[in-house]
Amino acid sequence: MSEGGFHVHGPHDHELEHATQHASHDAGAGGAMINQIAMFTAVIATVGAIFSYMGGATQANAGLYKNNAAIKKTEASNHWNYFQSKSTKQSLAEVSRDLSPPDKQAVYQAKVDRYEKEKKEIEADARKLEATATDWDTRSDQQMHQHHRWAQATTALQVSIALAAIALLTRKKWLEWGMFGMGAIGVAIGALAILHI
Repeated sequence: MSEGGFHVHGPHDHELEHATQHASHDAGAGGAMINQIAMFTAVIATVGAIFSYMGGATQANAGLYKNNAAIKKTEASNHWNYFQSKSTKQSLAEVSRDLSPPDKQAVYQAKVDRYEKEKKEIEADARKLEATATDWDTRSDQQMHQHHRWAQATTALQVSIALAAIALLTRKKWLEWGMFGMGAIGVAIGALAILHI
């Protein structure tokens, strides 16, 4: 209020005064509906925020796991290339052994034996890396499945909140029941995500 007694209300002040003046009128069945929807919306919005966070976290994990799988696949490929190089050297040593005089064949046979032993070690390492890559891929797929569940749950909760807004505007009881139904569906899907189903 200014010194001269002149007072200007902002739009928010007007709405507060209006709500205060009509609080007793709205305290009946309509006011109970409004309070119920407002409380439900606040709870569902909070649950939806948590589900949204979990959806983003599982999506990030899926990308990270897929990246780890790609790294392991590259390492396995490098091992298989190394294996191939040892195979080529072994083949050259076998040809050299077969074409050399008998007194030199033992030297080349030792190389053949060494390359064979090295190839077995390289092959075992490559297979372990491939198994690790497959494990990371599987974990990534599981995280993506869980991400989809979180996204479905979040979407259902968002639809529930939209129905709440429409129910408040129209004061239709069937929309309020639809709001509760969609909220329950969203929470159920979120439970599936928690259980990794």
